[in-house]
Amino acid sequence: MPAKPWSQARKGNRRPWVLRFALRSRFPWPLLAMGVWVLWLGGCAPCHRGHHHGAANRDVHGPADVEAYIRHLESAERDAWQRPDEVIAYLQLSPSAWVADVGCGPGYFTRRLARAVPQGVVFAIDVEPRQLDRLNEHLTREGLANVVPVLAPPADPRLPPRLFDLVFVVDTYHHFPDRVRYLERLRDALRPGGRIVIVDYHKRELPVGPPPDHKLDREVVLEEASRAGLVLIDEPTFLPYQYFLVFQRSTERNASPSQGEAGAQRRVRVGCVVD
Repeated sequence: MPAKPWSQARKGNRRPWVLRFALRSRFPWPLLAMGVWVLWLGGCAPCHRGHHHGAANRDVHGPADVEAYIRHLESAERDAWQRPDEVIAYLQLSPSAWVADVGCGPGYFTRRLARAVPQGVVFAIDVEPRQLDRLNEHLTREGLANVVPVLAPPADPRLPPRLFDLVFVVDTYHHFPDRVRYLERLRDALRPGGRIVIVDYHKRELPVGPPPDHKLDREVVLEEASRAGLVLIDEPTFLPYQYFLVFQRSTERNASPSQGEAGAQRRVRVGCVVD
């Protein structure tokens, strides 16, 4: 017996209207569903804070007590010597700039950077989930929608290539496992004319920061940056306990496209990454 037409099928055998609509539509609903599922996993995973309790710091160079470390990073006393507003003002960022804050912690600089680039984007990279949990709390409370938190492995910041006007590394460079290779990854994330900023502690006894054996001499950073294909272009000296080094790609120092061209390039590349 030939099969009955769809319109004559018994009511009990009819597929739900949502399924019928999806099957008849040309829209790729399965891909959409998969995308929603991935976003749900990525967005909700950091919210389950209980699984972090008692866990070791994923930053092997950081203190074991992550909650105490977060409180230290956010302490009001830090402003006096870190001078975050002066640092960001010195960078003279375009409102539409794309910035990567590598080793963002709970967002001490991230949130200030986000306000400095209201039409731009800040990628906030850290290896420790509890740091990003705290950052997300700040972003929600302060209504900052232009920050992309990234949970990265220790050896790779997970940055798309040739997208960023600024890669910002504060009090973190001495944590990198293979520093030259890591710098090469950061270099590759710069658009032409983009900058890498490294702020870190002078290697001597200081009233702040880690002990001297955890610090790096400024000369070491300069030598490793040169090996990674970077050239020093500026060095402000207003921070009392840290060096402040500004680098560009040595091969592209004079290749700086217009802001409109850079924005168009970024839109194309982001489309390629997402698609």
